[in-house]
Amino acid sequence: MDLPIRKRFFPLGFAVDILTNRHELLEAADASFGHSALRHGSAQIQIRFGVSEGKNRQLAPSPIRREYNHLYLMVADAENQAVLDLRTRENFVWLNEATVKNALYLRHNFLEKVVYLLLGASVVTDIHAGCVSKHGKGILLCGDSGAGKSTLSYGCARAGWTYTSDDTCYLINATEEPRVIGHSHRIRFRPAAKALFPELHEREISPRMEGKPSIEVLVSELPVLSTANEANVHAVIYLRRSPSIRPALTQLPAGSAARKISEELYSTGEIRAMHEGTLQKLARTPAFELHYDNLEEAISQLDLLVATL
Repeated sequence: MDLPIRKRFFPLGFAVDILTNRHELLEAADASFGHSALRHGSAQIQIRFGVSEGKNRQLAPSPIRREYNHLYLMVADAENQAVLDLRTRENFVWLNEATVKNALYLRHNFLEKVVYLLLGASVVTDIHAGCVSKHGKGILLCGDSGAGKSTLSYGCARAGWTYTSDDTCYLINATEEPRVIGHSHRIRFRPAAKALFPELHEREISPRMEGKPSIEVLVSELPVLSTANEANVHAVIYLRRSPSIRPALTQLPAGSAARKISEELYSTGEIRAMHEGTLQKLARTPAFELHYDNLEEAISQLDLLVATL
């Protein structure tokens, strides 16, 4: 299939070339990655999207994903599939007209998934955590879904901290010290956050293809004074929010951060081994449990922690 249309984007600051036969692919890529500029020269990935008219006029279901070591397959139906070799980064994505015409489906199910899979197999390790920093000292905010990562990340940003991410960070594989990249241009809230932040009262639920309902807002539209695409990690915090509990920080045993985050990896085989090796950068990073009831208490505890790091 001839793919004469080509453009370079910089998701997470790395160079990614998209080759296709439809301009709609580049428009969708610009919506997903157009906010980023080149910051790292260690990766250059080519991703090929071939679009055919197809016979199915209905939108395909969400793709089923299968992985065996470095081989990765995504299949929505007979006309919408992707095959990736995570070792060599060779890839091809086949799509039909119905998929390309639905930008939300295209971006969420194929475009962003493929890009971050290939970056995650080569230059970064993704972590389920928010990230904020103060006085140049970055803090990863970890915890189960609903623990308050996004709310606390934004609460810190409103209080003068530098915002990097709300719930997903990417640990850079090539750096000696732990350093993460985040989606610092946006933040996602649960609908309950409207009760905490008046500036969200008029915001509508954002359309999403999967996951729990959320409100996605550009940080530029919020009272956040400082953002950073990247941050060095000086401590890892596990959030333990509970009603009527006294605020406290409890230090965890050495190596807890690397071990706990490794347990949450979704990668397999040699890719997982690479990720586990990268996470060893966090072995010497102090980890704590933060017990708190409300935002003010949590931010106060984090302020005290930063002063001691």
